[in-house]
Amino acid sequence: MQSEEGKSPTNKHLFGSDFIWGVSTAAFQIEGAHDADGKGKSIWDEFTVRKHKLFKGQSADTACDFYNRYYDDLLLVKELNIPNFRFSISWPRIFPTGQHPVNQKGIDFYNRLIDDCLALGIEPWVTLYHWDLPHALELKGGWKNREIISWFSSYVQTCAMCFSDRVKNWIVMNEPMAFVGAGYFLGLHAPGKKGLNNFLPSVHHAVLCMSEGGRILRADLPAESNIGTTFSCSHIEAATNKERDLLAAHRIDTMLNRLFPEPVLGLGYPVKDLPVLKAIEKYMKPADEEKMSFDFDFIGIQNYTREIVKYSFFTPYLRATLVKAEKRNVPVTAMKWEVYPPSIYHVIKKFNAYSQIKRLIVTENGAAFPDEVKEGKVDDPLRVKYLQEHLSQVLKAKLEGYKIDGYFVWTLLDNFEWAEGYHPRFGLIYVDFNSQERIIKESGYWVKEFLKP
Repeated sequence: MQSEEGKSPTNKHLFGSDFIWGVSTAAFQIEGAHDADGKGKSIWDEFTVRKHKLFKGQSADTACDFYNRYYDDLLLVKELNIPNFRFSISWPRIFPTGQHPVNQKGIDFYNRLIDDCLALGIEPWVTLYHWDLPHALELKGGWKNREIISWFSSYVQTCAMCFSDRVKNWIVMNEPMAFVGAGYFLGLHAPGKKGLNNFLPSVHHAVLCMSEGGRILRADLPAESNIGTTFSCSHIEAATNKERDLLAAHRIDTMLNRLFPEPVLGLGYPVKDLPVLKAIEKYMKPADEEKMSFDFDFIGIQNYTREIVKYSFFTPYLRATLVKAEKRNVPVTAMKWEVYPPSIYHVIKKFNAYSQIKRLIVTENGAAFPDEVKEGKVDDPLRVKYLQEHLSQVLKAKLEGYKIDGYFVWTLLDNFEWAEGYHPRFGLIYVDFNSQERIIKESGYWVKEFLKP
């Protein structure tokens, strides 16, 4: 069963018959139709209006036009032998103002999408929150406002009521550290807020919403439903063996890889290893400690790279900084992230150390490269190599006895990559954003062969 050392797995059968294979997407990045059929404005619709914030002032008003072209794209999923399709539901498409009343045309769209997935033999995996908070709720404080627990609960209940008869696999949130950190601490993502006073309450409320969302789904869904949530994970290493660099790396690891998983797993916030988190206590109410945790059926981990960390006196709170990959003379992607396949092995091993986790699934892994169309084809050998080498590391972890039960490629289509616009192409399928033409890349054909029955 084990492939030779250094060689990539040649087909899916090496991973076992019950291993879950899929591809992941996100509503805001592919749907377009930003104001169609009653959809409300999201924080990202608002953020992209601030042209100076984004690459070349681009927006996702049309994106991949998946809202109108979804069936043809599902046919491509089917053609690539991908059995599981992860997509997110747009909160403002369901609730244009973030709260009742429901937009029935939004419900109708996702009903069509789910029904057509099932008709084609594709299993839908629904993500409830993938960063597109209704702008109307941000005007009321967004993730900073504790009322978001009520707003989010109502949204989750509505989705459960409308789709639970056909959807078995649910993901409550996508990468809370990413949307809270970049959106409410660094100001790089929507809604563009900065500082601890924005970050800490948003962290706590996102944790509470994640677990409350899990409880709602558990109460409202059929018993056989599969309920999870996802976390972004980077393998962290110190730049040197000096104590101050090792401690800096430990602090970064605590922030990036532990801040959200540990409270959800019932371990509380990792205050001991990151004392600045003690300030989060002022946002906590009695019984919050218990409400922060939920026993998810699976945890999704999303890994792309590793980070090298060194001590930095001038970085507040963390006293640490990342050593950029392009300064380390290592291979990088179009996102300037280091290509380091062992990273995914290390994060699988790290999350296996949590005994509270029942099942572990890689819910995102992939790479952006500068793809070009030549003679009607897109040859992307670097992406093929990236996928092969990362799958080799996943297989290594599995063969060593670590629990790892699935792998989803990010992503199906080249799409709107948040603040980076359309420049980074992550897709297995090339998209011409002027004509909306789709071209399966060589990596897509490789996946098709890898996953063939």
